[in-house]
Amino acid sequence: MDDKTTIQDLKKQVKKFCEDRDWDKYHNPKDLAIGIITEAAELLEHFRFKSEEDIKQILKSKKQEVSEELADVLYFVLRLAQKHDIDLATELEKKLRKNELKYPVNKSKGLNKKYDEF
Repeated sequence: MDDKTTIQDLKKQVKKFCEDRDWDKYHNPKDLAIGIITEAAELLEHFRFKSEEDIKQILKSKKQEVSEELADVLYFVLRLAQKHDIDLATELEKKLRKNELKYPVNKSKGLNKKYDEF
C-alpha cells in the first residue's frame, strides 16, 4: 500500500480520525511532539539492550508490535504536520539536500561519523 498512498492521503486520514473524536483541542504542538517522543521510546523498548542477533529475532517474532509502534510515531508526525501545514515531502527533500553537503559521499561512505568529525 505504501506505493499507492501519498503523504497527503495519510494526513487526511489522521485529520478525519481526530476530528471525528473532537481531539483538536488536545493536539497542540507541544503535546504532539511529546507523543512523537513517547511513541519513539516505546519503539526503542523492543531493541534496548539487545544484540544484533536478538534484534533479528525480534523483527521476526514481534514484527506486528514493532510495526504498530512505528505507526504510532508516524501518526503523531503526520498530525503535527497536518495541523501546522508542514509539507513533509518538501521538507524531507530539503533536509536530504542539506545533508548531502554535510555528508559528501567521498568523505562519509561507509563511516558512522558526524559531519564535523571528517
